[in-house]
Amino acid sequence: MDNQSSEIATHHEDMIHDAAMDYYGKRLATCSSDRTIKIFDVESGNEAAETLIGHEGPVWQVAWAHPKFGTLLASCSYDTKVIIWKETNGTWSKIKEHTAHSASVNSIAWAPHEYGLILGCASSDGKISILTCKDDGTWDMNMFAAHSIGCNAISWAPASVPGTLISMVGDNKTNSQKRFASAGCDNIIKIWKEESNGWNEETTLEGHQDWVRDIAWAPSIGLPNTYLASCSQDKTVIIWTQDAPTATWNKKYLLNEPFPDVVWRVSWSTSGNILAVSTGDNKVTLWKENLEGEWEIVGDVTEGNVNAPAMAQQ
Repeated sequence: MDNQSSEIATHHEDMIHDAAMDYYGKRLATCSSDRTIKIFDVESGNEAAETLIGHEGPVWQVAWAHPKFGTLLASCSYDTKVIIWKETNGTWSKIKEHTAHSASVNSIAWAPHEYGLILGCASSDGKISILTCKDDGTWDMNMFAAHSIGCNAISWAPASVPGTLISMVGDNKTNSQKRFASAGCDNIIKIWKEESNGWNEETTLEGHQDWVRDIAWAPSIGLPNTYLASCSQDKTVIIWTQDAPTATWNKKYLLNEPFPDVVWRVSWSTSGNILAVSTGDNKVTLWKENLEGEWEIVGDVTEGNVNAPAMAQQ
């Protein structure tokens, strides 16, 4: 790895809460407490090509849909709303404004594109809503209670079988059950699965002693097991593993002792073998599982630069 980096002046007027690259890595979307979303052309490094205005409170998160559905971006906010934006011929417009939640919507995530255009939303009202776009362009909404105090994050299981390149949809209908994980202020993680009567709780994972701030399901291509990472206000990160879709979940703390500060976010690399951990002391560390099954730090990100030991550069 080299230490070269590029910077983009966002011109947001308040704190930035999230930044997301599109599928091709050509555009960057950022969102802020200034209630706006800005879209940047990464290759040109120019100022924001577009500013999206529609929220009435801090915007917590943005998420790009798969390009097979066009240029779509979802956003969620403290104002209780989720907005889905679409770009057509260079012009952005709202195609869906979801207002069914009664408190801040803290997290959004698109389902694997193999399942269609589906967006999961997690709110401080303790509920999760699933928006599904139908063939005629209208949206169905399914909402249900998930966590007793509030829900902080949502992450979908990949649409493939761990250790294979086999899709869980298409001809392989027996494995097409949709699943996602949610993280709550009740200190627990829940795994949900779609059944004929709707979304049902499959498993509850307990291990954190404070609010679970984020959760991330690892991409499964090439990995022998299912991996799920969670992080908490209790300054810990847990790696949850499952050998088969119906097997018991095993937990392993990333560190034997707590991190120096609150752990806000966890994120997997595209290949699923590197975990990025973001903490309240403004540090991002990179972790990888060794051949003995132990997790070790392989790099850190400081002030836009990636610093990696020689072992991480292999």
